[in-house]
Amino acid sequence: MDHYFTNNEQLKSEIRYINYSYGDIKITFASDNGVFSKDKIDYGSKFLVETFLKKADIKNGSFLDLGCGYGFIGITLAKILDVQISMSDINKRAVHLTKINLKDNNIKAQVYLSDGFTDINDIFDIIITNPPIRVGKNILLRLLLDSVSHLKNNGELWFVIRKDQGAKSIINILEEEHKCEIVAKSKGFYIIRLIKS
Repeated sequence: MDHYFTNNEQLKSEIRYINYSYGDIKITFASDNGVFSKDKIDYGSKFLVETFLKKADIKNGSFLDLGCGYGFIGITLAKILDVQISMSDINKRAVHLTKINLKDNNIKAQVYLSDGFTDINDIFDIIITNPPIRVGKNILLRLLLDSVSHLKNNGELWFVIRKDQGAKSIINILEEEHKCEIVAKSKGFYIIRLIKS
């Protein structure tokens, strides 16, 4: 099975558009085959963004949208909060779509084609991600721990994970060295905030 975190050069392109509204702000995203949640904004990403907007203490500084897909999380936060944003994905088509969506929404951002943090050397105030669960727990945990190492002191990692995808065990590992809490729960999704010690 070909997943959204792989690059399939033979996959036919079929651009479609997805609309999102938050208050008075309306954003349109170009999407395509071969990217995560190609036909609609997935519930986990939407829940993550809207929880962050309501509950985050840090709403400025440098942001990274890790595993950005076509750019929903990073572009939405940049549009609403007017923050400095970087975005990354391992999927070439996702990165291409992100660049299109940044241009169409008049937002400037640094965009990386990167396997995790392979090509990212910067450190950030906030890293926010809907991580690729299908890579397996070990790789997922590595992505989250690598995220912590790319945070400034007292920086925050925000991510969404389903309860049945190992949320509790991952929290237990992360909170061995850092403050880690469940900020919100809905429909089996947990929003987790880690503060780097």
